[in-house]
Amino acid sequence: MAKSNGENGPRAPAAGESLSGTRESLAQGPDAATTDELSSLGSDSEANGFAERRIDKFGFIVGSQGAEGALEEVPLEVLRQRESKWLDMLNNWDKWMAKKHKKIRLRCQKGIPPSLRGRAWQYLSGGKVKLQQNPGKFDELDMSPGDPKWLDVIERDLHRQFPFHEMFVSRGGHGQQDLFRVLKAYTLYRPEEGYCQAQAPIAAVLLMHMPAEQAFWCLVQICEKYLPGYYSEKLEAIQLDGEILFSLLQKVSPVAHKHLSRQKIDPLLYMTEWFMCAFSRTLPWSSVLRVWDMFFCEGVKIIFRVGLVLLKHALGSPEKVKACQGQYETIERLRSLSPKIMQEAFLVQEVVELPVTERQIEREHLIQLRRWQETRGELQCCSPPRLHGAKAILDAEPGPRPALQPSPSIRLPPDVPLPGSKAKPKPPKQAQKEQRKQTKARGQLEKPPAPNQAMVVAAAGDACPPQHVPPKDSGPQDSAPQDSAPQVSAHHCSQESLTSQESEDTYL
Repeated sequence: MAKSNGENGPRAPAAGESLSGTRESLAQGPDAATTDELSSLGSDSEANGFAERRIDKFGFIVGSQGAEGALEEVPLEVLRQRESKWLDMLNNWDKWMAKKHKKIRLRCQKGIPPSLRGRAWQYLSGGKVKLQQNPGKFDELDMSPGDPKWLDVIERDLHRQFPFHEMFVSRGGHGQQDLFRVLKAYTLYRPEEGYCQAQAPIAAVLLMHMPAEQAFWCLVQICEKYLPGYYSEKLEAIQLDGEILFSLLQKVSPVAHKHLSRQKIDPLLYMTEWFMCAFSRTLPWSSVLRVWDMFFCEGVKIIFRVGLVLLKHALGSPEKVKACQGQYETIERLRSLSPKIMQEAFLVQEVVELPVTERQIEREHLIQLRRWQETRGELQCCSPPRLHGAKAILDAEPGPRPALQPSPSIRLPPDVPLPGSKAKPKPPKQAQKEQRKQTKARGQLEKPPAPNQAMVVAAAGDACPPQHVPPKDSGPQDSAPQDSAPQVSAHHCSQESLTSQESEDTYL
């Protein structure tokens, strides 16, 4: 595939029309047939006409191909609990990634709460770290003029990206402007790669969840860490992964593998758009988001698993194979998949349970790379090694990396202190229990302590003020003069410590 020279003009392609003349030509997505309907949309009045229609919870116009019907809603109480857990993880991200990565993976499989999805994607992909390491870089790229040969191609692709989503429904609207900025910035950041059409839906999905600068750095991470080489000129990486997918299919579904082999259907004919667009133009939107949640956490393994699940359930039985006697019927079956196998709950469960690991993918990658070198010679594009998910990206981050500084989710007035903000580190749980036992034995002390009473120093790091107790309870401690101010009871101190701990555990 060659790079685009811009001979197609600004008109959106028809349903069966190919994007000729571009290396980024892909199979038409599910919204391609209706793109012409919106290709002339540009005036504010027309845009407002669409805006007046009902919008679903994902931002798509109700009744359009991007919108979905009835969905399985997560109970509000469960959603709030998940939000609280994710806030705790995001506010202590480095600690969770170092010690509780498996828990993060399980929570990504359950689905990231919509209100925190964009922020979680930034943390999982390492885009947050890249942004902190490169302050002002996106603004610098944004202000640069850009290469005209890429600007023309990018501008023609803008209205093709999710035209029924409220962000991109208006030609020249803020969504399309941000999409142009992100894609142009990437061509300047990686001029050797330039622009590939499959990057546009990736960037558009990111922009639905975060501002342009954050979306740019997440796009960089996807192109360099998750899917390196996918968007290079020769598309060698996607060809290799096509062979890997086909080889893995033999173990997952021998029936589907045998049928595709008999029909001599090249994997690139059905998996190119799946993989390069991370299924954003293939699956129902609720399924897209769940797949992306797992993809950012676990890496390209999820993309392979989704592809294998779709192939298995589309062509994995003799009855289904009989209905696809030729190449055309088989390709059509894979381009118009059954809604049942793409349904969110079913697909996610199948993906989670499919036993395909990073080790299998890497072993198959070495086999296919060796075959490539024997038949075609060395790869022309030297891509960086692929990193399998958030943990691998974090471990591979070179040099010192700044600790992530989360912004508070709840902002208090300046004169209101945060719960426990002035308290010193709390004592260990054992010390707290011992302190509560002593308090219970003594009861509430209503009389002020005698002048000769000794000062008991709390356990190391106790946030409570020092207490006055009789010498027989205190043990050998340094004596101190009694303060003239009224003393706080030990019972009150213990309760304050517990409240501080609970606040820290549940603080949003």
